[in-house]
Amino acid sequence: MTEPLGRRLLAEGIGSAMLFAAVVGSGIMAERLADGNLAIALLANSVATGAILFVLIAILGPISGAHLNPAVSLVMAFRGELIWRDAAPYVLIQLLCGIAGAWLTHLMFDAPLLQISTHSRAGPGQWIGETVATFGLVLTILGTERQRPSLVPSAVALYITSAYWFTSSTSFANPAITVARSLTNSFSGIAPRDVPMFILFQLAGALFGRADSEWVTSEIVRKSS
Repeated sequence: MTEPLGRRLLAEGIGSAMLFAAVVGSGIMAERLADGNLAIALLANSVATGAILFVLIAILGPISGAHLNPAVSLVMAFRGELIWRDAAPYVLIQLLCGIAGAWLTHLMFDAPLLQISTHSRAGPGQWIGETVATFGLVLTILGTERQRPSLVPSAVALYITSAYWFTSSTSFANPAITVARSLTNSFSGIAPRDVPMFILFQLAGALFGRADSEWVTSEIVRKSS
């Protein structure tokens, strides 16, 4: 990346704050308006998340890569698209600004600023769901980046909107947002005790996605040579 680190971190910070605010805020709004209908609430939450992802990646992608996700930054560092000494600042800014975005949402909705989620999300089904969700996200990013880079914003947005529905965990697929969502006792929350296992399986899914993408690429090169 040619942009100075400070500018890239600013982009990652703004993007993470906006993304996490959209996830938490649309969850709060959906919960208030859906009158107990969880399907309608999840639909609203997923559509809002997909929409903001498209916008943020389209705007910030050329500046910082618009990772907005430590798992994605880790994969990009392994691939040499992000130098390792920049990976830690990326992850830190994603986490801190993401939490700030969640807290900003609480202020917008006149909710207590400091909250701890009581929403339990645990068990093998949830963990496998997070592995699949993050695997698919990384595969979507790398595959689209290689074949049709102009379609990355729409591909990621569509994938996450879909993964909200086909994964048992509703596709967090992001260690930083998992931490932030433990700090909101709303529709999108996750109990802090369940965060470590979610992150562990997210990172596993990201590495599986990277490995699968590399294998597919090597097969394509081998068959074309």
